[in-house]
Amino acid sequence: MALSFLAIAVGLALLVWSADRFIDGAASAAGHFGMSPLLIGMVIVGFGTSAPEMVVSAISASQGNPGIALGNAYGSNITNIALILGLTALISPIAVNSGVLRKELPILAVVTVLAGWQLWDGEITRMDAVVLLAVFFVLMGWSIYQGLKPNGDALGGEMQQELDSNRMPLRPALFWLVTGMVLLIVSSRILVWGAVEIAQGFGVSDLIIGLTIVAVGTSLPELASSLAAARKGEHDIAVGNVIGSNLFNTLAVVGIAGAIHPLSVAPEVLYRDWTVMAVLTLSLFVFGYGFRGPGRINRWEGSALLIAYSAYTAYLVSTLFL
Repeated sequence: MALSFLAIAVGLALLVWSADRFIDGAASAAGHFGMSPLLIGMVIVGFGTSAPEMVVSAISASQGNPGIALGNAYGSNITNIALILGLTALISPIAVNSGVLRKELPILAVVTVLAGWQLWDGEITRMDAVVLLAVFFVLMGWSIYQGLKPNGDALGGEMQQELDSNRMPLRPALFWLVTGMVLLIVSSRILVWGAVEIAQGFGVSDLIIGLTIVAVGTSLPELASSLAAARKGEHDIAVGNVIGSNLFNTLAVVGIAGAIHPLSVAPEVLYRDWTVMAVLTLSLFVFGYGFRGPGRINRWEGSALLIAYSAYTAYLVSTLFL
């Protein structure tokens, strides 16, 4: 059992480090090839911060552990909104100035409803997975279109500042792009093995492990980048990380896992985990959209998000003793 805990610790540390290297390499390489800062922020960074969830869920599905695959995706969404944005707003109240992000917020709400509808029959079939991936590719096409437009969006301006401060020559960028992806796969396999061993050893469902340890671990890249952005006053990057990651998780992560192996869905995933995710997504929409001006998440709202995350996590832990 000690080896399993060591595998989780090493897997998480290597996962976070490799994801950071992968994102830096991918963003720098994309900049060298002439990709616009807005497009890098919407697509490259969104993909990079969700790469841990994608790899972990794909490996979990291929090994017959649907609970880890689904728990990782939905648990990461809950962690992104409640924990990451909650902490970020406590450091610095978040103002949402980007018009692109204001368009993505209602899209995220609709995608969340689609996820709930698919969970209703207790299974994510391969057809469900195809639908999720089809919607994902349509949204990627829209994101690329938005990123190519010279619209001077606030998110693009903040991303340009980040690229200027972390500029990397092309050869090292390509090296870290490839190395980061390889290490992501290796660390994800280590993490999944440790999580499955612990779940079996303690008689805990792999769903709970996916919703807690694995979800928080794979969300650490978003946490690090959002907190760093908040300290620099780059609020749109902080929010964009969460919105982009949640779209990737709900569509691509679950879609890839379901395409590899149909996922059986326990009833509590719908009435407990999806419901919490949906309520938090609605809260993010209300806070961030800004119906009468720029959207804003203040410290009180950040505190409410953190309280919600603490209550949800405490409930999950309490189920272990029932």
